[in-house]
Amino acid sequence: MSRKPRGLRPDEERLWQRVADTANPLDKPASKSRLTAQIKKPGAREKLNPTPFKPSRFQIGETAPTALSPIDVTHREPLRMDKKSFTKMKRGKSAPEARIDLHGMTAAAAHTALISFLLRSHDQGMRLVLVITGKGRHTDDRGPIPQRVGILRQQLPHWISIPPLNGIVLQISEAHQRHGGSGAFYVYLSRHR
Repeated sequence: MSRKPRGLRPDEERLWQRVADTANPLDKPASKSRLTAQIKKPGAREKLNPTPFKPSRFQIGETAPTALSPIDVTHREPLRMDKKSFTKMKRGKSAPEARIDLHGMTAAAAHTALISFLLRSHDQGMRLVLVITGKGRHTDDRGPIPQRVGILRQQLPHWISIPPLNGIVLQISEAHQRHGGSGAFYVYLSRHR
C-alpha cells in the first residue's frame, strides 16, 4: 500500500524555491551561474564543459573500490631529499633522532601532539624522526561499507601535507621493520634556518 504525498507547507515551499534557484542543471553549461562568476580568473577563457555524471557499474555484492592507502600516497610523492640518504633511511640504517608514539590517542589529540613534536624537533635541528601510528585495529565486522583500518595511519600523510607542517617536512616514508614497519613512518625534516 502506498502513501499519498502530503505536499509542502508554504514555508517549506519558499525554502525549497530558494534552494532550487541556486541550483544549476547538469545538462547545461553553468556560464551564468553566480558561483562560476566568483571562481573565474580574470582573462580566463569562457569555455565551461562540466563533465557529465556517469553512473558506476557497481553491483550489489561487489567489493567497492577503495581510496589510496598512505603507503600509495607516500610512494607517489616525488623524492625531495638526497637519494643516498633516502635509501639509507628506507633500509633502516639511519637511526631516528627522536620518536613519538600516537597509540591510543584520538585523531584530534594525535594531530595536536604531532604538530608540537615536529615543530619542536625542527627547532632543535633534528632531521630524521619516527612517528609511530600503529597499524590500527582489525575487526571481524566488514559491514556494507568498506573502511580502512588505522585512522592515525591514514591521516598522517594528510596532516603533513598541510600547514604548518608542509613547510618543514621534506619526506615521509614507511619505517623499516626494525623501527616499526607499517605501523610507523620516518619523517625527514628540512634544515632549521
